Amino acid sequence: MKTRVGIGYDSHRFAAGDGLVLGGVHIPAAVTLVGHSDGDAVAHALTDAILGGAGVGDIGELFPDTDAVNRNRDSIEMLQLAVELVRTAGWRCVQADVTVICELPKIGPHRAAMRERLARAIGIAPSDIMVKGKTNEKLGWIGNVEGLAVIAVATLEAI
Repeated sequence: MKTRVGIGYDSHRFAAGDGLVLGGVHIPAAVTLVGHSDGDAVAHALTDAILGGAGVGDIGELFPDTDAVNRNRDSIEMLQLAVELVRTAGWRCVQADVTVICELPKIGPHRAAMRERLARAIGIAPSDIMVKGKTNEKLGWIGNVEGLAVIAVATLEAI
């Protein structure tokens, strides 16, 4: 079986707001994520990991922020479209690992819901995807609670 691995990264800054979306899950908070779409950095990083693993481009090519269609777009929808493109290219995502680096919000209470939502979007079991939260130990812009970053790794198999 031919296997590939893709790595994705995304970061967004915070702005005052009434919550944010991570992994397709709305998380109550006093901030929101600034972005052209809904700002879901988890979905963005995972989309890039899957697209990169299949060698079919990246999220900026597929969903440019210069296209008005992508304004406030649901990032889970973008992930699903990327999964379909990857499938057309002869690949499927079989496993993913996501790390959210932030001081807030706390990821643990939302982990199960994010795993469910992302797994459904990709077409894998929730047990085949992991979402972890790590702080930046109060260092830098993440430590100063100015935003968050996400790293994602996806394993793809030829179909």
